[in-house]
Amino acid sequence: MLIPTESIGSIPRPRELLDAMKAHQIGKLTKERLNLAYKDALQNTIQLFEATGSPVISDGEQLKSSFATYPLSELANITKDGILITFKDGHTRQLPKLTSGPFRYSRYAGDYIKAAKTYTTKPLKQAVISASALSLIYPEDPILGYSHETFINDLIAETIADIRSCFAEGAHHVQIDFTEGRLSLKLDPTQELLNHFISLNNRVLQAFTKKEQNKIGIHTCPGGDNDSTHSADIDYKYLIPSLFQLNAGNFYIQLASEKNPEDVLNIIKQYLNPGQRIYIGVIDVCNPEVEEPETVRDRVLCAAEYIPINQLGTTDDCGFSPFQDDISTSREIAFAKIKSRVVGTKMAESYFK
Repeated sequence: MLIPTESIGSIPRPRELLDAMKAHQIGKLTKERLNLAYKDALQNTIQLFEATGSPVISDGEQLKSSFATYPLSELANITKDGILITFKDGHTRQLPKLTSGPFRYSRYAGDYIKAAKTYTTKPLKQAVISASALSLIYPEDPILGYSHETFINDLIAETIADIRSCFAEGAHHVQIDFTEGRLSLKLDPTQELLNHFISLNNRVLQAFTKKEQNKIGIHTCPGGDNDSTHSADIDYKYLIPSLFQLNAGNFYIQLASEKNPEDVLNIIKQYLNPGQRIYIGVIDVCNPEVEEPETVRDRVLCAAEYIPINQLGTTDDCGFSPFQDDISTSREIAFAKIKSRVVGTKMAESYFK
């Protein structure tokens, strides 16, 4: 495609899977039956993804506990009482906390690519969590016998291994979820925390060749969850100059739900580097109304006034269900929005042929 289009990641889980998960939690469903429910959800999600005409698909994160915590599931040295993140509507999410070393992933995202390949021959994209997000699980008080520096070194190694596992399974693109980028500016307006996050992620990215970096992307948004966000009040002008310092080839930037998208596009134009492709968000995942393809087309054409066409792509603002229990959007609406993005992007393409 002249203008490539990709999803961000998560798709709402089917009711059958959610019911199976609850039944398993209270001991009314075996692990084997739960695994069958996961497989059914994965297969159905891929079928529905293919039906949208998407040139690149994903597993919809059907097998993940959440976009952020999948590497931590079932670890013995993790507790639930980590940093609390508050969203605009008042609900919260709490990160886990590390209690002892060493830090190791419980599983790598390449496993999800491997599972998805069973059901499709389409190019597969996989989202992974950033080193910067996971750096927040180390407690404020140092862990006896396991320093913060040692933790960071282990974290960098594990994040690199996570991305490599996706490439080993043939991932078309690997997307690093960096939703904490905008949040960092809310937590620390001095930008010291953001600069630390950029440094951590570049330590990961420098382990890859230029060719591999061109297949790695960075996703930024104000943290969509249950139709709310945690940092939409932070102006992109404070993030984008630092964001484009990351040594990645692709950037997936929430834009459809921005109050002044052309202001953001102008900032992107100022700081965009050669060789970087910007996938602009043309679908507002927090709005239940399905965008018309013409709306998507017009958003793409507007973006093309600021971003060279050979550096432009389209995406959704965020995942539709980054946590398993987020049912604020139905699967039907999510896939209708994705189809509209695909069709609208093709409509925009016709203006440049």
